[in-house]
Amino acid sequence: MLHASVPVQERRTALRQGLDSGKLLRFPGATTPMAATLIQQYGFEGVYVSGGVLANDLSLPDIALTTQTEVAMRAHQIARVVDLPTIVDIDTGFGGPLNAARTIHQLEDLGLSACHIEDQASPKRCGHLDGKTLVDTEEMVSRIRATVHARRDPSFVLIARTDARAVEGLEAAIRRAKAYVEAGADMIFPEALADEQEFERFRRELDVPLLANMTEFGKSQLLDADTLQRLGYNAVIYPVTLQRLAMGAIERGLRALRDEGTQASVVDDMQTRARLYEVLGYDQYNAFTP
Repeated sequence: MLHASVPVQERRTALRQGLDSGKLLRFPGATTPMAATLIQQYGFEGVYVSGGVLANDLSLPDIALTTQTEVAMRAHQIARVVDLPTIVDIDTGFGGPLNAARTIHQLEDLGLSACHIEDQASPKRCGHLDGKTLVDTEEMVSRIRATVHARRDPSFVLIARTDARAVEGLEAAIRRAKAYVEAGADMIFPEALADEQEFERFRRELDVPLLANMTEFGKSQLLDADTLQRLGYNAVIYPVTLQRLAMGAIERGLRALRDEGTQASVVDDMQTRARLYEVLGYDQYNAFTP
């Protein structure tokens, strides 16, 4: 009720322990705090805050138009309501290494458990679109070192994302990932790997936790959780799944209202008032009323 009942330090510790457990941790992308509440109720291990989802929610393309404040505040709103660890996407760090360092301070203060920073040049693009450009390895290493230096809580997980597979090829992506680990990254996020064989190759080459991205309509083969666990991946994100489902439902509802003059045909697809109140724990708030 009102906010998470588990202190943030325990959530961060749970994430660290989960990454070492040998079990795949699943992180659906939360579109809203209420969606995050449902993610917890459905038994997932964590919550993800996608930069692309936040940009889309603001009716913007995912090309680094969102600000540090917008991302940090939405991530805080989501992390505040769940007892699960929350990972947030900070794109390229919102500027130079100093900006990335300040972002880490903000995220620690706002209750996040982890973030990932990527090696694209600014303005960045969605990781599954063509036309991406990268900074050189040394510049990305400086970003990572800045975040490592800024981190005050050693339980906060720093994830380095490389977009090199689609730009420079698989071998270059592996070389970059190894450099990022040497610079202090706790975990590697290899973006836009093509298929099971590439996911397996990355696992053979690195001995740190790995994050898989199972986004729809992208460059990666959609692998199920059992396959990812067998391949040795530690966590998986489903960044835009809930937003795409929600927007599909919104479009169906709008078509019904426009074409039929009533929402009657889609009422059965809606969350009921009773279920909404159950998700929110509405009855618990009566304790605050005289």
